Amino acid sequence: MNTNLETKNHGELQRSLKTRHMNMIAIGGAIGTGLFFTSGNTISSSGPGGAILAYGLMGILVYFLMTSLGEMATMIPSSGSFETYASRFVDPALGFALGWNYWFNWAITVAAELVAAGLVIKYWLPNTQTTFWSVGFLIILFCLNLMSARAYGEGEYWFSSIKVVTIIIFLVVGILMIFGIMGGHSTGFSNWTLNDGKGNSAPFVGGGVAILMSFLTAGFSFAGTEVVGLAAGESENPEKDVPKAINSVFWRILIFYIGAIIVIGFIIPFTDPNLLKNGVSEIAYSPFTIVFQRSGIAAAASIMNAVILTSVLSCGNSGLYAGSRMVYAMAKEGKAPKLFAKLNKRGVPINALILTAAVASTAFFASLIGDGKIYYILYNLSGITIFLAWLGIAICHYRFRKAYAAQGRKIEDLKYKALWYPFGPIFAMILCVVVLFGANIWVFQAETFSWFDFITNYGVIPIFLCLYLGYKKANNTKVVPLMECDFEHVEK
Repeated sequence: MNTNLETKNHGELQRSLKTRHMNMIAIGGAIGTGLFFTSGNTISSSGPGGAILAYGLMGILVYFLMTSLGEMATMIPSSGSFETYASRFVDPALGFALGWNYWFNWAITVAAELVAAGLVIKYWLPNTQTTFWSVGFLIILFCLNLMSARAYGEGEYWFSSIKVVTIIIFLVVGILMIFGIMGGHSTGFSNWTLNDGKGNSAPFVGGGVAILMSFLTAGFSFAGTEVVGLAAGESENPEKDVPKAINSVFWRILIFYIGAIIVIGFIIPFTDPNLLKNGVSEIAYSPFTIVFQRSGIAAAASIMNAVILTSVLSCGNSGLYAGSRMVYAMAKEGKAPKLFAKLNKRGVPINALILTAAVASTAFFASLIGDGKIYYILYNLSGITIFLAWLGIAICHYRFRKAYAAQGRKIEDLKYKALWYPFGPIFAMILCVVVLFGANIWVFQAETFSWFDFITNYGVIPIFLCLYLGYKKANNTKVVPLMECDFEHVEK
């Protein structure tokens, strides 16, 4: 019997995501507003060399994490992904904390993308009500996810395709500008040796502290690549599709992110004040838009506005999918109320989807009240949750391979093998911890210490620990012995 067939009649998720869907889910997760906007801020604060170092190290981190996830997902494809692996290979309490942490991250991220989408529309229609557009986009994304996993995959395929084409055009145009073929004369290497008159010189600006603070921005730009691990539970052929999607992530990150930053570094000096004005509400100052404008391409801002709209919708689409699948997986394992394990006739976890959309909309509407501090708190808390999730992936893979060897299994029998074990997961663990505690060091460097800034930037860490310790005490869980780690049970 083919276990990759859809199982409509067995109360399970449907394996309906095709190879092309999985490829675009992997790449789509790595390309978002982080590349289109915060890359400019990173160059401004740490210089072009510092930005390349920050994004390069985060790219290596993501590559190791994806190969670690790929090794586990090809053997045990599960919609719970690293939450399931943590429960099996580390401690059920860690799985509980990782699952709710990851769901929270995406629920709040969906809210942020809805706000961003409304602001993007405001560029064309300055007098429009952003609330109307944000609610409308939420309904569209909810319906897209409600139809089926294939509908989500199809939507993500086209959203991501637009982003990929735009970046390829940007790189081609940028290279032509660097050599003086478009947009006037070449700037040469002047931007890479520029001094701002305040003691800061390119290519590295602000020293090690500036680069450390850029790690969080660069890392958060890559958030979403791990969604392919959750999607493995609904892939038609996870043994083939997951490795194919993961193997291409590193090279795409290298070409798209590093290539884009090199182009921006050559064309726009780090002292350009427009690089600091890169909020979504100020679309004209996206570094991509600046480059297109200087190339002489008409209507550059409108073109980028449309692309960024698809980007934020893509992120919101992935957020509803990832959040609902995580709650569904936890409900099946008894870590969430059983009602969230209910599937509709198309194999979609309907109640889990409603919960994720409801929390996202609640956070969104909270941002419309008063000065928006409720939303600000939630958004800041969600910012660092992705590094907790990545730390969990690295720990899971380290224990996965240890248990695999301890039980006398042969490494060569693995359907997909992560390179450079154990260096990969150990490197990922160390770098994640550095970012978790060091990237927001600015909180302590401010002239006046603010408890509000401290709580909103570090508060998620004690919350995560409370989830872990609370579940551990309530259920008396222990670290799973290596010989008892479960490799046999696979979702059908």
